[in-house]
Amino acid sequence: MAYADLLASLAPLCDSIQIEEPVLSTELLPPAAVRRLTETYAGLNAASSNRLMVTTYFGSLEKNFPLALESGCAVLHVDMVRGRDELGNILAAIPDNMALSLGVVNGRNIWKADFSRILPCIEQATAALGSERVLLGSSCSLLHSPVDIDAETALPVHIRGRMAFAVQKCAEVAALGRIAEQATSQKILNRIADRQEVATHPDLHIGAVRQRAAVTSAQLSRQSSYPSRKEAQGWLALPHLPTTTIGSFPQTAEIRTIRRDCKNGSISEAVYMAAMQREICQCIEKQEQLGLDVLVHGEAERNDMVEYFGQQLGGFCFTQNGWVQSYGSRCVKPPVIYGDVYRKQPMTIDWIRYAQSLTQKPVKGKLTGPVTILCWSFVRKDLRRADVCKQIALAIRDEVLDLEKAGVRIIQIDEAALREGMPLTRAAAEDYFHWAVDAFRLATSGVADSTQIHTHMCYSEFNAILPWIAQMDADVISIESSRSGMELLDAFERFNYANEVGPGVYDIHSPRVPATEEMAELLHAHLGTFQRRDCGLTRIVA
Repeated sequence: MAYADLLASLAPLCDSIQIEEPVLSTELLPPAAVRRLTETYAGLNAASSNRLMVTTYFGSLEKNFPLALESGCAVLHVDMVRGRDELGNILAAIPDNMALSLGVVNGRNIWKADFSRILPCIEQATAALGSERVLLGSSCSLLHSPVDIDAETALPVHIRGRMAFAVQKCAEVAALGRIAEQATSQKILNRIADRQEVATHPDLHIGAVRQRAAVTSAQLSRQSSYPSRKEAQGWLALPHLPTTTIGSFPQTAEIRTIRRDCKNGSISEAVYMAAMQREICQCIEKQEQLGLDVLVHGEAERNDMVEYFGQQLGGFCFTQNGWVQSYGSRCVKPPVIYGDVYRKQPMTIDWIRYAQSLTQKPVKGKLTGPVTILCWSFVRKDLRRADVCKQIALAIRDEVLDLEKAGVRIIQIDEAALREGMPLTRAAAEDYFHWAVDAFRLATSGVADSTQIHTHMCYSEFNAILPWIAQMDADVISIESSRSGMELLDAFERFNYANEVGPGVYDIHSPRVPATEEMAELLHAHLGTFQRRDCGLTRIVA
């Protein structure tokens, strides 16, 4: 085995080797996978002179915890942030020759650990196993956390004082190891005082925001069913195969320079606004020349699809250096949701109104959806994620209604992170989709039947969640199909999706330029699928 060879080469360099198996935190593994995992670890333990630690995270072990305990490894690491409730079961069943590593410090957020909640877990484990068999660590890799809070100099004190980045989380693990037997240490008392001070800050509990959270069922549904809405939207007079793009045009070096110059005061706000309007004008002109049917303004004024909105919403703040890896070599600096969320003022109205003034064709309003804003931010931990998402949805709802009042009758709310936010087990996933779908419907359902709601989900493996997507009840979903075309068609063959679908036939993330015939073939395949099932119009989306 390749891993056995790798372990042999590592043997002279270290005593312990961590092997990560987060698959153990998913659903019960099928028998074939159980056999393969058991055989693999038997071989690895026999071939290695190292102390092997099998590591799980991002969830509890649940049905797979016997398999983890029987891995034969010297140490089992478990996520005590998400799997805290199963500690008793693990302690009762763990083999005498296995140590237990407790992932007690949350590696996925930026908030200080609550020592008063963690220490009882440590005490329970050490009482059962002895301190020599208990290790402490973070719940998962600190890759998901920014590096060092000491690099942040502009955050308000009442927010910065609650934060712990990767360096501080390492210090927390060390401190927990030192004070496990001293639950009344001054450090713990200081942390309790910090939490009490924060709990009284007015941003954390805004009465008007909390009152709006009493949402009625009527707020979660459009006025009419989709067939009636489709008829009401006939005034748009779109062709049989209307064309549009998702919405974001390239953020050129010139645009970024102008934004930076405005931010540092090198140019005035008026100069910046004029420059962005020129970009929007050029964007509209290009689309009209190309003959697209539904236009976009290009989003030149937006720095990021989440940050742009977070900067205009109450309850958000931003770090200076809080970068984390997104994918590959790409890094992002997520917003921080620290308080109750509300819309301070209209966020996109002036830009879209200006774009619409330049053309007779419809221009889409473009917003980021509440689930994506939630999933791509660091979220406060004193309120359920579902409740935070509802607050964001109400803020987006306000913007949607104002867009409609401004004459924008096609509004796209992107939910790129809908699939990404899904928990690892079926029960948790079902709960998540219930409130996630409700959040989208809350954000979008206040408009008239004649206003067309779009959503977009890029590069999502959502074939298995089409029933939930259908419940979102968007008039049009735009989906990536240039990479996954036939697989996606199979999903729509199996599931009777009744609303409109816009297949993305040009992969803008690839340097490859597809041939016209290739895109036409993919489009004809989509048309064949939906015409056989009488699912209405298809939109071509680049």
